[in-house]
Amino acid sequence: MPLYRYLPESEGCDYCREGFELLQSVDSPTQCACPQCGTTCRRAFAPFKPMRGVKSLLSPKNLERHGFTQYRRTSAGYEKVCGPGPDLIRRPK
Repeated sequence: MPLYRYLPESEGCDYCREGFELLQSVDSPTQCACPQCGTTCRRAFAPFKPMRGVKSLLSPKNLERHGFTQYRRTSAGYEKVCGPGPDLIRRPK
């Protein structure tokens, strides 16, 4: 279940004034009440934060270590960067 951030529609209390987070199902309504004071609150946009180290997970060295093959697109077809498999996959003519 995702974690959603809510902001009050009016001033609210100390708990909801700056916003709060709720763990809810995806199909839950976008409007709720503050658990402390009952003020009506709406779901706020929360930007996605990617995990740290994703680039290192997709590095050729790491992919090869886990048995994956990585190819790079070239004018002749696909050239192998790392891993098992053919060195070149030619484009059909």
